[in-house]
Amino acid sequence: MLFGVFAVHSPELCPLNNEKSKKIFMNLRINMEKEMKKYNINKIVEFYMSVLEHEWIIVIDAVHAHDIEKLCIDVGISSLSTVKIVPMNLYDDTIKKFQLK
Repeated sequence: MLFGVFAVHSPELCPLNNEKSKKIFMNLRINMEKEMKKYNINKIVEFYMSVLEHEWIIVIDAVHAHDIEKLCIDVGISSLSTVKIVPMNLYDDTIKKFQLK
């Protein structure tokens, strides 16, 4: 199942402005890939960021949102950002569901 992870931090906690945040950010992808098997996470599909909005959007293929929550805590995302985890569907899969009805 796909999940969108929306992580928003304050300008004060931005990796551009905060050394502790920068350290977490610089190792984030590596740490996520290292820890994801522990939490039944199949794949990090994509990782986007909007620098001026201080927001990261990570698309993850996982079994449960709670596993993503644990990953966000372990790798430090939750120490500098507010995190929202949202189940997502591919457009084509949604269209197929509509056609079955």
